[in-house]
Amino acid sequence: MRKNSIKNTRINGEVLRELSNIIRGEIKDPRINPMTSVVSVEVTPDLKQCKAYISVLGDEESQKSTLEGLKSAEGYIRRQLAATINLRNTPEIIFILDQSIEYGVNMSKLIDDVTKDLKDDMEQEE
Repeated sequence: MRKNSIKNTRINGEVLRELSNIIRGEIKDPRINPMTSVVSVEVTPDLKQCKAYISVLGDEESQKSTLEGLKSAEGYIRRQLAATINLRNTPEIIFILDQSIEYGVNMSKLIDDVTKDLKDDMEQEE
């Protein structure tokens, strides 16, 4: 089976949706930041492993504690995933911190600062 087959893409979407619901609504661990979102999910074609890319809005300490909380709750999350999604195998979940959203926000801020400085320079020249 190809890695990006239609079936695999559909499974990735379903796991992403259910994983988001479980993290948002069912886990009561205080270490997990309430502003945690699942950015993307990659399930291997044999359904043995799943890489879940997690984005956490907050400081570095909050991100570390959220990742620790998710890793400790992996068994519970996997059990809930097995109950909601009917797959031959329930994948082992590997949580990976994804900082692309934070990176994008920082880049946007830097671009805004540069354009503001250019605009101020243009006004001073006139």
